[in-house]
Amino acid sequence: MSAVRHDASRMCLGTMYFGTTVPEDTARRLLDRYLERGGRLIDTANCYCFWADGGTGEESEEVIGRWMEDRGVREEILLATKVGSRPEPPGSPWPESAEGLRPKVIHEQFARSAERLRTDRFDVYFAHVDDADTELEETAEAFDALVKAGSVGMLGASNISPERFAAARETAAKHGWAPYEIIQLRHTYLLPDPNVDYSPQRAIDGPLLEYTAAQGDILLQGYSPLLGGTYTREDRELAPEYRGADNARRLETVRRLSGSLGITPNQLVLAWMAGGDPPITPVLGVSTVAQLDEAMDGVTYDLPPSIRAELDTIR
Repeated sequence: MSAVRHDASRMCLGTMYFGTTVPEDTARRLLDRYLERGGRLIDTANCYCFWADGGTGEESEEVIGRWMEDRGVREEILLATKVGSRPEPPGSPWPESAEGLRPKVIHEQFARSAERLRTDRFDVYFAHVDDADTELEETAEAFDALVKAGSVGMLGASNISPERFAAARETAAKHGWAPYEIIQLRHTYLLPDPNVDYSPQRAIDGPLLEYTAAQGDILLQGYSPLLGGTYTREDRELAPEYRGADNARRLETVRRLSGSLGITPNQLVLAWMAGGDPPITPVLGVSTVAQLDEAMDGVTYDLPPSIRAELDTIR
């Protein structure tokens, strides 16, 4: 799995809306272009995108599975999917109906995702949302069984606190089980207000960065890095958790510095994330090839040290 750490570490293609708001023919063009440009890491879930109009939660995995089979590219792809957030039963109020991380759910949903994705293994399998009602030992043992069977390469966790992430890794180490090696949370240049509740989502914060730095073997991924186009579109209002004078100053800084470099604000944010210390892999959803090209140019852009220093000082 060294490829997840190196070859594909600069960007992960998020596919949340593939098959729903992003039609399958468009999704295939995006996947083709991503692969053509050297992209390898593709992120999906067993619940994408149940909240879209007409969505069931199976569309994204199905689109990717058909594409990989038609193109014959499974061996070229680093495939990540998730379990734990799908409403059960379908149509139930969410997030209180999230399926959770009981062993029975993990094994059953692995089989269903594998069928939709037309593969017998995942390179990365994520716990999508923390499940405080299931013992960490139960979840960890079920994930470990999939790793030992060769069905999963690496384990990851999303939308989990630093404390629970650390506890899960300690539980795995105690029993000699495969640990979580990747954590995927919200992350962007603007800082979310800790007083605004946007659960069950969680953002990368200081305690998590301190923990991962001390561990030295954890990969960081950040989803929603571009805030739905807010960096480039002045007509788009920031979400409530990103409003305030400090973030207005950060946003102005991004727009000013990107203009001085001749790149877009989106590209500046992605370059800052992907090339930082530690590097944080953007998990990026796009709906056009132009957006994809802009993003891939951004994650490979080498920020001048003076620009990075100014951005970090503002933070």
